[in-house]
Amino acid sequence: MTTISASYLGSLRTQSTHMKSGISITSDAPTDNNGRGEAFSPTDLVCAALCSCMMTLMGMAAEREKIDLKGLTSDVLKIMGANPRKIAEIQITFLHPNLEATAEQKEKLKHAARTCPVALSLSETVKQSIVFNF
Repeated sequence: MTTISASYLGSLRTQSTHMKSGISITSDAPTDNNGRGEAFSPTDLVCAALCSCMMTLMGMAAEREKIDLKGLTSDVLKIMGANPRKIAEIQITFLHPNLEATAEQKEKLKHAARTCPVALSLSETVKQSIVFNF
């Protein structure tokens, strides 16, 4: 069964639809690569997927540990390389200044994030710089 159906809309824009939910995402090429930059670029979506996956896995660990993870936020920076043009580095900073957890529980959250399926699926040539501020 198809997971995602995608269409090229022209002008370097695509639309991808999640088949189970019907929710769609539009992507545009970035302005520095001949696009309009009016939506996430495909490489932005990779970075967002990494962050989302890390947060989801931390959420699972938090539930097991009976930790309230609500209020966790993040900032993501994508650094592109050239020759070939590709993601060189993804920097993610997680912030939860009021997290009530032991040092051991915090380490479990960090381990869950670093071993999420997206993190493990990315090429080793994509540097993942992750900071946990909690």
